[in-house]
Amino acid sequence: MSISSKIAPHLPYLRRFARALAGSQAGGDAYAVATLQALVQDPSLLSDGEEPRSALYRLLLRVWSTVPLNDLLPEAARVALGDAERLSMDAITPRSRIAFLLTAVDGFSAEQVARVLSCSLEEARTLIADAQEELAQQMATDVLIIEDEPIIAMDLETLVESQGHRITGVAATHGEALELVRRQRPGLVLADIQLADGSSGLDAVNEILRAFEVPVIFVTAFPEQLLTGERPEPAFLVTKPFRIEALKAIIGQALFFSNQASAPAQ
Repeated sequence: MSISSKIAPHLPYLRRFARALAGSQAGGDAYAVATLQALVQDPSLLSDGEEPRSALYRLLLRVWSTVPLNDLLPEAARVALGDAERLSMDAITPRSRIAFLLTAVDGFSAEQVARVLSCSLEEARTLIADAQEELAQQMATDVLIIEDEPIIAMDLETLVESQGHRITGVAATHGEALELVRRQRPGLVLADIQLADGSSGLDAVNEILRAFEVPVIFVTAFPEQLLTGERPEPAFLVTKPFRIEALKAIIGQALFFSNQASAPAQ
């Protein structure tokens, strides 16, 4: 089997993982492309005896930890990025957070995390546990939920409140979402794509982002509508039916990078 055949099924998820770590499409995609270029130059990086997905993710993290992002982007893109996004992965993303993201979002086992991070199984388990505690202590914020299915909306409310966040409201339509935002600006948005009246959660989010910056997590049963390879793509995406730990991890990541981008330069 060719290398392209081995890695093709994993590429959309590799890009999603890279963007979640970088906090932006430009940063994540730059590292995903650099990873593929490294693999083209040295196909032996993907050995026959190893699971392709684990090897691919490990290679991405190796590239990320050794190549600063501003070495991968053209000058115009570098100027557009904030200081937090110019850093290498090791400077902004603890290994514990990476370990937890691998398990919660991409479904890696602790054994696979150990292989990706080139560490022992015991260390991998410790990293995952450390991240769970860290994410639980994330700064509380106000959350807007855009979701038309009542049961799912209730599950999202319960999950968000269990992390110490506050709900500004639940919108089932595009219009309701904009009205809730007019009343109170949220610090985070959880949004479905297809809403009750046939309107689009994506359109609602785009209107919100034209008014002010806020981290957005799409929670959808139709990820293929967003993971198209075309711009723009969301940095944070959870597939329905979602796993609680997966969404917790992504909420932590979204708030982490939002705080990094808004923090004054030291």
